[in-house]
Formats: sequence, C-alpha cells, structure tokens
Amino acid sequence: MADSKTRLARLLGGLCLFVILGLGYAGVVHVLGRGLSCPFYMATGLLCPGCGVSRMCLFLLRGDWAGAWRANPGLFLLSPLLAALFGLHAVRYVREGERKTPAWESRLWVVLAVLLLLYGALRNLHGMALLDPR
Repeated sequence: MADSKTRLARLLGGLCLFVILGLGYAGVVHVLGRGLSCPFYMATGLLCPGCGVSRMCLFLLRGDWAGAWRANPGLFLLSPLLAALFGLHAVRYVREGERKTPAWESRLWVVLAVLLLLYGALRNLHGMALLDPR
C-alpha cells in the first residue's frame, strides 16, 4: 500500500491533469467559438441537469458570476457542496489510503443526484411553459 506522500502525489497529478484538460478545452472553445454538444439534448431536445456546465465553468474562468448562474443555476448552487465533498474524499484518501465512502456521505451523494435529476426535470417543464403559446 502506498504511503501518504505517494497518494498526495497521485492526487495532485490527477488534479493537474484535470486542470490542464479543462484549460485546454477552454482554449479550444475560445478559438473555435463552440464547445461540445450535449448528446442527451441532441437526442431529446431536452436539457439534462448538466447542460450548461461547460459554459458555467467558462464564465467562472472569466469571473462572470451572473453568466455562470444563467448557464446552470442548479450546479452553480451545488458547486461549493460538491467541491467540499470531493475535498473530504481527497483528504481521506491521502491520510488513510481509503477510497471507501462513509454511509452518510453515500446518502448525501444520492440526495444530490436526486436533486439534480429534479432540477433537470423542472428546468425542462419551466422551459416548456415559457415556450407554450397558450
């Protein structure tokens, strides 16, 4: 089993790779003026709970909080909690080498998933109401 320094190096390496890929994607979007399309939206015409997350992140990179909110308010609100949960998981992994999630945390992930699914459904219902000519 790896020691805590090795686990920290692995974690930081993965985080650096994630940041590099994210910044690379932001650069490609900046140059091309277009990002990846959502396959769920392309297939159904409905917004998934994650639709707008790329735009939200790009707005956050520019410091445009209002733009980030407009892109995906659900994930924008949940982002601090998600970051905290990932942080707890990372600290636990570095300290203990455990990747196992405690029961309370697993339940919280389920609650967050349900909230995001409800958000996805509600944003489509709201959007349909706005588009309904009656």
